[in-house]
Amino acid sequence: MSTTLTSKCRVTIPKKIRETMGLGPGSQVDFDVDKQGRIIIRKAREKEMRPPRGRDRFDRVRGRATAKWKTDDSMRLLHGDENVPSAT
Repeated sequence: MSTTLTSKCRVTIPKKIRETMGLGPGSQVDFDVDKQGRIIIRKAREKEMRPPRGRDRFDRVRGRATAKWKTDDSMRLLHGDENVPSAT
């Protein structure tokens, strides 16, 4: 099975290979070269994958906070004690 490089040196992974490997739009792959000079392509492991382009800095950290703050505490920090009445 062969393919042609585009003017930007890109190739299309043939459909049969994509289906066998379970690849689709947005899938990430790893490339390697063995001692005989053969190219090896692997589906990237989920934990090694980088966030897709277009995700903002907030999406990348969403759900990672460990602080157990109440909303009132957060508002006081952001706006100052005099601007947020205490819930107690």
